[in-house]
Amino acid sequence: MKLSKKVIGNIIFFAVIIFILFTPYGVSIRAKLTQGVTYVKTLVIPPKADTAENRKEIDTNLPLKGIVNATDLNLSDLKGNVVFINYWATWCPPCRAEMPSIQSLYKDYSDKITFLLITSDNASKVESYFKNNDLNLPTYNLLSNPPAAINTRSIPATFVLDKQGNVALSEFGAANWNSSSVRELLDKLLAE
Repeated sequence: MKLSKKVIGNIIFFAVIIFILFTPYGVSIRAKLTQGVTYVKTLVIPPKADTAENRKEIDTNLPLKGIVNATDLNLSDLKGNVVFINYWATWCPPCRAEMPSIQSLYKDYSDKITFLLITSDNASKVESYFKNNDLNLPTYNLLSNPPAAINTRSIPATFVLDKQGNVALSEFGAANWNSSSVRELLDKLLAE
């Protein structure tokens, strides 16, 4: 019995799907596909900020342990500063996809605003990831639960606080942090 091209095509298609879903190589391929799709999203969809009257006031008592490029601090010590908070992990494809845009923003704004990248990963994992990806960002571990307004179970999640400690922007999922709209927001918050 001779198989038609359509049947052979279907067999190949399903073999590839099974390979992607059920093999260790498939896990890696799925991670790369997710990272690629997320990266495209970060280029296209910039985050949107809350208006000044809609900003959420938070309790800024949040002790943090500096693990890479950082020293221990408490969020309450940063009142009077614009603060960029990003929850992430080295194993998270959307987190990895947005890291280059955060690094670019950090390069231009690190002397004007405070960056807090928060992870549950240990220092050696973060250092290795940063070394392999040419990143140099201040990274922290939580020492207590964050205030409700900036607490999240999903990553990546990013919050920008104004100088009074209010949430000016919250974004869940990957985003392009090096966009003109983010830079305009940061410049506006710095001018307030």
